[in-house]
Order: sequence, then structure tokens, then C-alpha cells
Amino acid sequence: MRRQTSIASAILCLVALVVSSGAAQRPAPIYVDRTAATGLDFVHINGAAGALLLPEVIGSGGALFDYDNDGDLDVLLVQSRGLSRLFRNDLVVNADGTRTLHFTDVTDASRIVATGYGMGAATGDFDNDGCVDLYLTNLGSNQLWRNNCDGTFSDVTARSGTNNPGWSTSATFFDYDRDGWLDLFVAHYVDFAPSMKRECFSAGSARDYCNPVVYAPQSASLFHNDRRGTFTDVSLRAGLTRVPARGLGVIASDLNEDGWTDLYVANDGDPNQLWINQAGSGVFKDDGLLAGVAVNRRGLAQGSMGVDLGDIDGDGDLDLFVTNLDNEANALYVNVGKGLFEERTVESGLFKLGFTGFGTRFLDYDNDGWLDLIVVNGAVRHLATQVQQGDPYPLKQRGHLFHNDRRGRFADVTAERAPALEMLQVSRGIATGDLDNDGDIDVVVFNNNSPARVLLNEGTPRSHWIGVRALDSRHHRDALQATVELILPGGRATVRRVQTDGSYCAASDPRVVFGLAAGASPQTIRVQWAPGEIEEFRGLASDRYWVIERGKSVKGS
Repeated sequence: MRRQTSIASAILCLVALVVSSGAAQRPAPIYVDRTAATGLDFVHINGAAGALLLPEVIGSGGALFDYDNDGDLDVLLVQSRGLSRLFRNDLVVNADGTRTLHFTDVTDASRIVATGYGMGAATGDFDNDGCVDLYLTNLGSNQLWRNNCDGTFSDVTARSGTNNPGWSTSATFFDYDRDGWLDLFVAHYVDFAPSMKRECFSAGSARDYCNPVVYAPQSASLFHNDRRGTFTDVSLRAGLTRVPARGLGVIASDLNEDGWTDLYVANDGDPNQLWINQAGSGVFKDDGLLAGVAVNRRGLAQGSMGVDLGDIDGDGDLDLFVTNLDNEANALYVNVGKGLFEERTVESGLFKLGFTGFGTRFLDYDNDGWLDLIVVNGAVRHLATQVQQGDPYPLKQRGHLFHNDRRGRFADVTAERAPALEMLQVSRGIATGDLDNDGDIDVVVFNNNSPARVLLNEGTPRSHWIGVRALDSRHHRDALQATVELILPGGRATVRRVQTDGSYCAASDPRVVFGLAAGASPQTIRVQWAPGEIEEFRGLASDRYWVIERGKSVKGS
């Protein structure tokens, strides 16, 4: 009996040792929900009253941008009924180096009075005065808010000519003709009004939200910046009105590497569009099918929502990721050069059914030098299980964090590294950026009919990093769509892009952060401001942000 007891005790000790060892080796969470601690008190209300109107499930998004030029990111959260809110970041760096992040609602002081049924936001300095302006998209007339550089904004929608009635979703500021002034592209969804309500039903014959195909698609809009605080609608001349589509996500970049910025639009049920800029002529041609990014590998158009670009395989060009409906799986299109792509969703490990993806961003969450991926989800038609459980809003799904294995293959690490994403939500847009200026990427999730969430990156041990804000000094603003490279040993470069667009109905931090897996030695940064205009900046110390200005010396921030 004593021997049996001894054996049993030994086995228990061994089991305890194994469990303890496994717990010790299990990586700590990277993303932690700090919404309450930061004071970002915002609840999206979609206004649903039982009529099951399509706009209720499409919004919304928001923006991360430094509206007061104090060096940290503020937050704009889009509301459905004219109650969008602006929160100022009151970041404090304590004497011991720790950081206290807190947001203060300054909507009233900012004079922003958002009207319309809100969808999303875009940011960009359209008047080149050094202060970031704000464009809000709506079901109904949009609004352009000029930043007065004193903490307040002025509604210049009517004067600027950018009101753009209809149903707008994502938008982006970009300079399509390279004249130094930011133009504006606006994606449109469907032709809808409450009086056009359709009765739609689920597979079980219960009333449900409609498939958008029951409404006619709308064509997108392109506004040319006239340099006088006004814009001209050039959509017809650009060729955008020829192919109406149910547009939801948009991103601007030079995708065929000819030196001119193109547009990629994620469409819901229609082929996605790759609008190739015809050498700044003001004309765009849809080459989505030819480029291999209009449909999936079976030749089918998908219900696409969110989109992002990033160099996932370290070969120096930008790959494309698109979120889709739950029965289709998201899609990864790998860049094979000169504007051609191959769909490699299955090969990358990103093929997942059962989730309707919306907001998405490539981000290096662990600063190992390779882009990982975050996706947030939320259904658009009632989920049977949640209906049976009596959920009053049965569209909730969890999000995902995927780790890049440095070969362009991804593994789902949500449970270990981002358990905060496992909460069931009806998520739509996400914006990414370094909220506490500590060198890693944080996330704000914009949820539909529920609170927004702040997910802070608190990963340990901390990796070295270097951050860059690239400014076009000739035009006093962020150098949107410029290419920033970190030169690695041997001459290879890690490529990033200055962007605020992408994701879904959202705008993100324009700063670029490089993880330094190789260590903290001085770094060389190369910036391509425009075709043929490249500058190198050498000897930059790590673990800090640098402001790099076109044609000028760098300075720390």
C-alpha cells in the first residue's frame, strides 16, 4: 500500500511539473482590453427598431489621427445618428518611464457636429496647412471638417463641394495626379432609402436582413482638389461611373509599380475593382480581372468588405488581403510583380469558413520584423444558434490574430496572444496605431450597436523598434502613399507604406514602425517620396520615433 501511495504521489508530482512547465512556456497575451482604464466611453447605437433595415448592420468605423499636433493619436468614433465623438489623447509619460493613457471627450470643444447616419471616416490634410482634416461618410450627405489648427474644426462641406449624397462607406485621400494636393475617393454601396424597404427572410423563413443584391449598386466618386479649398467631381471623366458596384472597402497604392497611385475597391457581391491610374491623366481603368484580384480562384465574385496591403513575404512588393462573407473565406492575393497577383489563401493558412470579416490590418504585433494580421468579424444575417438562444442581436462573432511565420504562412494565435478578440461582438472597422507611443501597435475596434474597444499591445519581452513619421515638407503634411524601407544587413529591405486608409470605414496612424529582430544598432531608413526621388537617412537610433522630412534632415520626436 505504501509503495502504491509513493508511486501515485510521484505521478501527481510529475503531472504537476508538466502542467507547471507548460504554463510557464505558454506565451502571455499581447493584446489586452484597456477600454475602461483609458476612458474611451463610447457605445455605437444603430437605431434598430425592428424593421431590419440594411444600413443597421453595415456601420461603422472611425479614425486614429493627431488632430492637435501634440504627438499622440486621438480617436474619432462614428455614430449612426449624428452623434460622432472626438476623444483627445492625454498621454502622460511618468518619471519611471511608464505611460498613463487616457482619453477625454472634446467633441463640443472641437465644434464637430456630425449629421447624417454615420458610416466611416477618412483623414488627410487637404489644404496643406500642417493640420489633419476629417471626412465623414454617411447614409446621406457626407461632411468635410477642416482642422483650424487650434483644436477646432469648421464644416466646409458645402464650400468644398464634397457633400456627395447617397450611401457612402469607405473613403481615402490620395494624390492621383502628383500635383502635391490630396484628392478624395469615396466608395458607394447601394441605392437605399427607408421607403425602399424590402421584406427578406432567412433559410428558416424567419424575417432577416436583406442581401444587398436586392438593391441597385452605386458608382464611386472621385473629387479633384482644386487647391483653393474646393474640389471638382471628376467621377464621370475618370471612368468610375461606367461600372457601378456595391463598394465597401478601399485602399490607394501604386499596385502596378508605374509611379502613379491606383485604387483597389472591395465590393459586396460584385467583382472587386483595381482602378489603374492612367499616368495621372485623370482616367482610371479597371484591371481587376487581368490582375487576378477581382474574383476568387474559382472565378466567383465574393461579398467583400475590408482590405489591406502589406509585404508579408519580405520580397519587397505589396500583397493584398480582403475580408469576405462567412461561407466564402477571406482572400490573400500574393503579388507576383508588375501588378499581377495570385490567390494563395489556402497555402497561407488563412482559409477559414464561418466568419464574416470586416476590419483588417497587417501589423507586426511582436516587432519581429514580419507583418502579422488582425481581422474582426460580425455577421450580416441572423445566426441560427444565437437566435435559438434568444440573443436580441444575433450577429456576434469573434475576431482573429494571425502570426506570420516569416515565410508568408500564418497561424491563428488568438487564444494565446489576443484573448480579448474572442469576445463575441458585431465588429466592423478597426484602426491601428501606437496609442501610447511605446513602439508597438495598438488597436481600436469599432463595434456595431455596442461599445468601441481599446486593445493595448502589452507584449513582453519587448523587442527593439524604430518609428518613422514621413513628412512631405513641400506640402506640410504626411507623405501619404510614400514607400519607407528599413535597410537590413546584406542590403535587403523591409518595406512599409505610409497610409491611413484600408481596413473598413476607418483611418489609421500614418506613422511606420519597424520591429528590429536583429538588435538595437543604428539603422538606415530609405524613403521613396516619388518616382525617382529617393533619400537615405543613416545612423538613426532605435527605440524612438524619427520625423523624416522630404529634402531635410531628420529629427527625433
